[in-house]
Amino acid sequence: MRDLTVIVTACGAPGGPGIIASLRRVRGRGIRVIGVDANSGAAGLRLVDEGHVVPAASSAGYVDAMGEIVRRTGADVILPLSGSELLALSEHPNPLAPALAVVNRPEALRESLDKLRCYRFLAGTTVPVPEHRAVRTYDEFVAAVHALGYPGVPVCFKPAVSNGQRGFRILRPDADLAYLLLETKPDSTVTTLDMVAPILAGGFRKELIVSEYLPGMEYSVDSLVDHGKTLVMVPRKRVDTRLGISSIGVVHRDDEIMRVAETINEAYRFDYNVNVQLKYGADGIPKLVEINPRVSGTICLSVEAGPNLPYLAIQQALGESFTIPDVEWGVAMTRYLGEVYFREDGQQPG
Repeated sequence: MRDLTVIVTACGAPGGPGIIASLRRVRGRGIRVIGVDANSGAAGLRLVDEGHVVPAASSAGYVDAMGEIVRRTGADVILPLSGSELLALSEHPNPLAPALAVVNRPEALRESLDKLRCYRFLAGTTVPVPEHRAVRTYDEFVAAVHALGYPGVPVCFKPAVSNGQRGFRILRPDADLAYLLLETKPDSTVTTLDMVAPILAGGFRKELIVSEYLPGMEYSVDSLVDHGKTLVMVPRKRVDTRLGISSIGVVHRDDEIMRVAETINEAYRFDYNVNVQLKYGADGIPKLVEINPRVSGTICLSVEAGPNLPYLAIQQALGESFTIPDVEWGVAMTRYLGEVYFREDGQQPG
């Protein structure tokens, strides 16, 4: 097979190093990895064959900058790692030619990236979603919180559109605020209504979703999908999560989780890599948390279990034939910090 040049976007994301390493594992063909990120200090820029700084995906110059990198590097494929880039890459394929972006259709992205639109879209399917309310004012927020049972039970809220765990909070009336303030690192999602009231009472720019709290095991499900047909699926238990990223995970077969994820893939007629996050509720039913129609931050664990999902999606985009390895159940992962060293002038030290 011919060698490839692959652009990995948002390569400074927490999952970037693992995804770059997944491409390095490919045998039988050379893959030149070009990394791009909006942050010049991103570690991922030092783990690739060639790194470039680009404008933020929300910038008007983002797509043109990406197109220029395609022309300069001769890239064959663009593999996006951030949800904020998906629509821009999907809606503007011409400036990126001849590179192919591994990205879903704009319509599927719009209906899945917005959590409220997602819940409404799936209302006519068998996919369970949390009980929820959409709010735009503080009065609506307080009414929704109490309607969902607070302070008798915990309640969650989050922006309708956000990346990762940004904006997600759990309201717990029994939260030990002194413990959270003095004994924990500043990354807890737990708070109380009294604590958020002074902030939200002043108004908020984003539509919020207030939803039931799901206390059970959370699963992150990686799939390779072709026009809604699930080709392979790797569900992972999120045993421990830090800042929205799995720090300890286990590849674990759960037939009900897999059934729900497969229904979602079919409903949206997704393509390529899709990640679905589901969590068991107090009623024992797994309910949708969110959909990430892209490679996930911990897809490297799925790769370790057998199927190299990012590379398979690249082959799928290029129209190549491929064989999918079996999934090895029970493979586990624990994350640790690592370092990349460089000089301020951009050269390698020593």
